[in-house]
Amino acid sequence: MPEPIILASASPTRARLLEAAGVPFAVEPAAIDESAIKREMQQAGRSAMECAQALARAKAAVISARRPGALVIGADQLLVSAGEWFDKPETLTDARAQLQKLRGRTHVLATAVCALYAGERVWHTASQPEMTMRPFSDAFIDAYIAAEGETLLGSVGAYRLEARGAQLFSRMTGDQFAVLGLPLIEFLEFLRGRGALLS
Repeated sequence: MPEPIILASASPTRARLLEAAGVPFAVEPAAIDESAIKREMQQAGRSAMECAQALARAKAAVISARRPGALVIGADQLLVSAGEWFDKPETLTDARAQLQKLRGRTHVLATAVCALYAGERVWHTASQPEMTMRPFSDAFIDAYIAAEGETLLGSVGAYRLEARGAQLFSRMTGDQFAVLGLPLIEFLEFLRGRGALLS
């Protein structure tokens, strides 16, 4: 029997992707101080991708220490535009300000995923899709926020591409699964190679 798979993330979108793909897994979100890690990485002059990789590994490490016989998946994503790192908005007012700042501009989603077994990294991948927001009006933002509501607070960038967020964009390059927070095709290939899925 393959080892159990644990997703060390509270992201409902990542969980939905794995569920829809038929991957058997359990969810055990890891509690780490993300803000402290981001501060340290920025002070050290590290890139957003390096930070996303560090965050993904830190999350997986917390759960792997408790569950050494499981394959633990850590993931993280940072939004970067013109050198600025964006966090998930804390309020809908923050979401509005963030969307106003990002509209008409291109941003990158630094997306990192790693798998740990018994505390050792056995796989990792990274993806950097680019998203270009169209120059939408303030009226559009208000209608969008009214329709999407609190769900926006769970997403870096204040959008869900799989929902009304698709209307924000004029262009996208890269892996759509990575935009949702998990480069699924590469992950499934890894699981098949490990014998966790039928090949």
